[in-house]
Amino acid sequence: MTDLCIDTSGATTIALVREGEPTLYASNDSARHHAESIAPLIHQVLAEAGIEGPLNSDDIDAVIVGTGPAPFTGLRAGLVSARTIARAAGIPLYGVCSLDMIARAGLDLLPPDQRVIVATDARRHEMYWAQYEAQGPDDVAPITEPTVGPVRTLANELQASASMLVTTGTLPSFAEEALSAVQTVPVTPFDVSVASRIVRSRLERGLEDTLDTQPLYLRRPDIHGQRPERM
Repeated sequence: MTDLCIDTSGATTIALVREGEPTLYASNDSARHHAESIAPLIHQVLAEAGIEGPLNSDDIDAVIVGTGPAPFTGLRAGLVSARTIARAAGIPLYGVCSLDMIARAGLDLLPPDQRVIVATDARRHEMYWAQYEAQGPDDVAPITEPTVGPVRTLANELQASASMLVTTGTLPSFAEEALSAVQTVPVTPFDVSVASRIVRSRLERGLEDTLDTQPLYLRRPDIHGQRPERM
């Protein structure tokens, strides 16, 4: 079983996973220029794997793509590329919330009953976040839907839930003071290959309907009190 994993919710990251083991990675650490970097990175991974020419089901069994939350432009680049590859190769395409991947990597470091809140920079002095617990060794169970909002709201939720904070790097400067007192999991580098574990676990449990590629473009609505929507 070979999965091509793609995520552009932050940087552009690509991984090839064979028989459950990540074998090749490529990334561009910039949170911009996704459209320009994604094709060369995919080509690099496939070339290093000895896969040349038009892709087909003999080369790759599935394409897996991160669905955000993230700003429109970068996220769209990954989704369009993933859909194009899957359609051309005639193979399945699955989507995984990017926060799910971060949560699973963080939970790998913790006792199985520990809950976490994953938070990432949403720009505009806001954060994306969602709360999770483990679902077996390879998946996560969301406790809250992904949301976006001010860092103070995130800090209050962390304190009320007794969850540990999971991030993929240094907190943005606007969030450092508000989150200075919360329990934090050691920084968990973003690993797009984790998406393969999540997808294979859900498929084994008959949960293919949870793997759609609907993008998560989250922003606070104009009407206060209304929940952010998946668009």
